[in-house]
Amino acid sequence: MHEYSIAYDIFATARRAALENNATSVTAIHVDVGEIAMVNPEQVIYLFDLIKEDDPLFSGTDLVCTTVKPVMTCSCGNYSGEDKFVCPSCGGLPQIVKGKEIVVSNIEIEVNES
Repeated sequence: MHEYSIAYDIFATARRAALENNATSVTAIHVDVGEIAMVNPEQVIYLFDLIKEDDPLFSGTDLVCTTVKPVMTCSCGNYSGEDKFVCPSCGGLPQIVKGKEIVVSNIEIEVNES
């Protein structure tokens, strides 16, 4: 179940960033999930919620997943779009430019200003 390792990596990344910035809490984590990344965002959120349970730094954290549409381009230079299987111009196989990624795009934290 690779969703667990993804959820754990998101948790570890956010925890490291929070500790490096002396955070008192992590309020939200925003993740871009490519539509063709072969990941179920609902499972990632569920597993993330299980992982964060024992860490007070994450007691009120929301994990927000945003789906990223695929972008393909063809080497013929005549096509850029969402068609995943065939270039409508030359019939070739387009290259994936965007849509397979899983990226933490933003981490919202609270810091004591003393």
